[in-house]
Amino acid sequence: MTPAARTQAAIELLDQIIGAARDNGAAADTLIARWFAARRYAGSKDRRAIRELVYDAVRLLGERPGSGRAAMLALVAERPGLAEAFDGSPYGPAAIDPGEPIARPGYVPHWLVKPLRASEIGAADQAALLARAPLDLRVNRLKADPAQLAAEIPDAERLDFVPDALRLPSDTRIDNLPAYNQGEIEVQDAGSQLVTLAARAERGHRVVDLCAGAGGKTLALAAAMGNVGQLLACDIVRDRLQRLPERAARAGVSIAETRLLNPGQEAHQLADQTGRADIVFVDAPCSGTGTWRRNPEARWRLTPDRLAKLVATQKAILDLAAGLVRPGGVLVHVVCSVLDAEGAGQALAFLERHPGWTAEPLALGAGTARGPGIRLTPLSHSTDGFFVARMRRP
Repeated sequence: MTPAARTQAAIELLDQIIGAARDNGAAADTLIARWFAARRYAGSKDRRAIRELVYDAVRLLGERPGSGRAAMLALVAERPGLAEAFDGSPYGPAAIDPGEPIARPGYVPHWLVKPLRASEIGAADQAALLARAPLDLRVNRLKADPAQLAAEIPDAERLDFVPDALRLPSDTRIDNLPAYNQGEIEVQDAGSQLVTLAARAERGHRVVDLCAGAGGKTLALAAAMGNVGQLLACDIVRDRLQRLPERAARAGVSIAETRLLNPGQEAHQLADQTGRADIVFVDAPCSGTGTWRRNPEARWRLTPDRLAKLVATQKAILDLAAGLVRPGGVLVHVVCSVLDAEGAGQALAFLERHPGWTAEPLALGAGTARGPGIRLTPLSHSTDGFFVARMRRP
C-alpha cells in the first residue's frame, strides 16, 4: 500500500472508532482486527503503519472528534510531513482544504479536567496516562520461578517492586513463548499484580472475587494461595466469566469455582456466602481512566452521566461485598481509575456507612497514599493507574 492508501485506511478506521465510541460499540482493537481480516492484501508493514497512525491520532485528541479526517488532520498539524499523503490519488485522501475542520489536541475531554485536577492528576500525569504501555507478565508460581523465566525469555526485565512481574517490549509476541503456552506466564499489568497482593491471600483462605471478569486477578489470587483453599469467582457477564475455566486449567488452578450472577439478584444468589469469606476482593467496574495507555479511545466513551452511574454501581457492590466478609475478615476495593470519586472518595464513603470497619495501612513497595488506600499512576510508578484500599470488618 502507498502512504496515501495507508492514510486513507487510517481515516476510515478512525471513523469507525469514533462511531463506536459515540454509540457504545466495539473497542478500537476489535474494529482494527475486523478491518484487517476483511483486507488480506494488507501486509504486515501496512498493518503496523496503519495501526500506528490510528492510535497516534486517538492519543492526540482528548475530545471525541467529528470525523476520522478531522482527527488525521490534527495529526498532520503535529507532523507536517504527513500532508504529502493527502494527494487526491485513487486510494488516498482528498487534498487538504485550508478551511476544513481540524480536531483540537488535548489530553482529556474538557468536562473531565476539573475532576482530574481535584484528584491531583495534573497535566504531566494526564500525558503519562496516554503514553505507550509496556508488556507486563505475571509469572505463575504454581508452575515457574520468576528468576528462571527472566533468564530464559529474551529482553525480559524483572521489576523490583512486583515480585512476580516481568516486563517486555510492547510489541513482543507472547504466543510464541513456550512459557505462555505452558501456563507459566499470564499477561497482567504490574499495577494489577500489585493491587492483587493487597489482599494478602494465603493457603487455606476462603476468598470471593466478586467482579472477576475473565479471571486475571482470580488466577493471581489462586497462585498466592498456593492453589489451596476456596476461591469463588463471580461476575454478571457470561462471556467474560466463561473464559476462566480454560485459563485456570492452563495455569494449573483447581480451586477456582465460577458463579454467574443475575443483575439485581446478586444478594440472593450469594446468600450461602454471607459472613463466610476471609477476603472479598472487589475489582469494581470503573471509568478505566487508569488504562488509557492501552485503551486511549476510552476517553471518548466516558461521560459525566456514565461516571455517575459507575460510582453508584461501585457503592452498591461494596455494600453487597461487606455482607460476605466474616467478622474480622477483609474487603479489598480496587479500581483501575485515578479519580477520587471512584477510589479514595468511594472507600471513605464506605467506611462512613459501615461503622467499626477500619482501613489498614498498605506497604506494597510502590504507590502513593491517597485517603484510606494507595494510588498508582503511570507517571510515578510506570504502571497503569489504580487505587486500592484494604478494609477490615470488626
